Amino acid sequence: MNLTPEQLQKFEVYYRELVEWNIRVNLTSITGYEEVQITHFLDSLTVVSGLPSPQPDKQLSITDVGTGAGLPGIPLRIVLPEIRLVLLEATAKKAEFLRHITAKLELDNVEIVRGRAEEVAHDDLYREKFDMVVSRALAPMNVLAELTLPFCAIGGRLIAQKKGDISQEMNQSSRAVKYLGGEVSEVLDVTLDEFDDDRRLVIIDKVKATPSKYPRRPGIPAKKPI
Repeated sequence: MNLTPEQLQKFEVYYRELVEWNIRVNLTSITGYEEVQITHFLDSLTVVSGLPSPQPDKQLSITDVGTGAGLPGIPLRIVLPEIRLVLLEATAKKAEFLRHITAKLELDNVEIVRGRAEEVAHDDLYREKFDMVVSRALAPMNVLAELTLPFCAIGGRLIAQKKGDISQEMNQSSRAVKYLGGEVSEVLDVTLDEFDDDRRLVIIDKVKATPSKYPRRPGIPAKKPI
């Protein structure tokens, strides 16, 4: 990707605001300039390699589940101004930061939704309405599938960012993914010199509707994974 001067400036503003807000709101344990550029911003942009092919006259809709400080959603929106983005975050103070930073960066077509995925996924405004669902460091795959696949439209895809050896995690999640309407398409290795910790993108296609009872009520997916 070749970023414009305007996009680079937005990342500079994003960094400054992230560090300033982090003094009073627990957004990240990583605050060093270079660390944030690589560990947060560049890592978020690796999701671009898993995006579906653009379709003429169709706006790509993306939701970032458990976005925290806006990662990976906001970096994606900075470099892809044509997308529609919904940032889902349960913590009030983090949602306040998201409203602040999206206004500061003048990002349109971005909606901040405060709530638990287990509840918001049952809202008709968001259930199975997105071409792509993204999530970063949210939960093990068998739990993540229940929290994210209900947002994904049939024909859409989930992109989960993972690190390290995930073979056991993928094996343990195969039943849940299939039952919730997903099918693992591929696992892409992130091969950039800046990363030496085996980062991967797990791409799951949504092939059928998620049963209406899922996700279960808050806390249950983590306590009793499918």
